[in-house]
Amino acid sequence: MNAFQDVWDLLFPPRCIFCKSLLRKGELDLCRNCRREAPEYQNTKRDLPFLDSFAAVWYYEEYARDSLLRYKFGGARRYAPGYGRFLAMKISQTYPQGFDCLTWVPVSFRRKWKRGYDQTALLARAVGNELGMTCVPLLRKVRHNPAQSSVYGLAERRANVLGAYRLIGKTPLEGKRILLIDDILTTGSTAGEAARILKTGGAKEVHCAALAATRKEI
Repeated sequence: MNAFQDVWDLLFPPRCIFCKSLLRKGELDLCRNCRREAPEYQNTKRDLPFLDSFAAVWYYEEYARDSLLRYKFGGARRYAPGYGRFLAMKISQTYPQGFDCLTWVPVSFRRKWKRGYDQTALLARAVGNELGMTCVPLLRKVRHNPAQSSVYGLAERRANVLGAYRLIGKTPLEGKRILLIDDILTTGSTAGEAARILKTGGAKEVHCAALAATRKEI
């Protein structure tokens, strides 16, 4: 296995998931410069609909934004394990008490088919691997609404995702504390709608963890 990894690294040397520069010995996921300069999110007080709290790793700007756009729209699914390590660390620091269940905000079938993967599902599984939790699908997106990035205004974004999700599976949610994984938080409307559905299914608390969040609602 180590020999295979050595050959793989020789053919495809690991690169920084932010600036894409070659990683040096001892560096993992981010180069030293990007790790030092990454726009770390400060969890300022923001009330998001139906969410009991949220945490994020970075601000959605600069290299972090460019990296997430490559991951979400540019086919860079290889970033998921690295992202998972950063997000799992943030979750462990923010929520030491842990959770009863780990799930994610799913994309529509059409969007998944177009991209070839559900980027948030990959992220959630990577987080689960780091935290030693099984990632459970609890939601299905039943309405292919316009992308939130194409909709402006808080009220408009909330309306855009209303009724977009349904509960699936037979996992009992009554009284559970749920960790909901998302990739990017702007107004929180998408994660909030997912949380609303989970709470109608009996969840006691829903907390969201995302890779990046904007400094203010868009």
